[in-house]
Amino acid sequence: MELTAIAAWLNTAWAGFDQAAAVAVHQLYETAGGFFTPVLVFISFLGKGGACLIVFSFGLCLFPKTRRFGTAMLLGLAVGALITNLCLKPLVLRPRPYTQEGSVYYQYWLLLGQHMESDFSFPSGHTTAAMAVSMAVFLVGDRRWSWTAFLFTIAMGVSRIYLSVHYASDVLGGVLAGGIGGTVGYTVTLFLPAGYYTADLRRIGSRSRGRHQGG
Repeated sequence: MELTAIAAWLNTAWAGFDQAAAVAVHQLYETAGGFFTPVLVFISFLGKGGACLIVFSFGLCLFPKTRRFGTAMLLGLAVGALITNLCLKPLVLRPRPYTQEGSVYYQYWLLLGQHMESDFSFPSGHTTAAMAVSMAVFLVGDRRWSWTAFLFTIAMGVSRIYLSVHYASDVLGGVLAGGIGGTVGYTVTLFLPAGYYTADLRRIGSRSRGRHQGG
């Protein structure tokens, strides 16, 4: 497959950075003898398709005290997915790092379980989703503690590089896309009516089911 101009530029201009990051992250494996592998596989699983994060966000929306968090997170995930999956991935068409047979990426990929991905590499969708959620939590919450949400994004980005399914530059692209998504999601929540944040959605749902069963 012939590379697009953007993919070729990424592979060339970011080659040194991407390889240095891959080697540095791989030291986690070298120093801990694979101890971090199941942990990072699990973290990576949390971002797969955004499913776990979507369910968690919906759960937060059920309660008035956490509804602004859940709403901002859901909107951020949606915007991030639009940017990443509908715009950038089809435009850039960057192959995964493990497709470079003989490269350090390919060697790490073989060593760490040969995890396969079905779409293209830039930007990282997992990192986009993690950053969208982290940014939403940071902006909605008390900044004295909400900054810790970014630790999840860091862990997700490291996991994608560690498993050799993304270049470090893909992760940076995901951080940017997710940051935009989370910011947009938070901004939209500022314009939603106050009643939305105080309504008991669980009670409304149970009443609706009761009427349906009674009818």
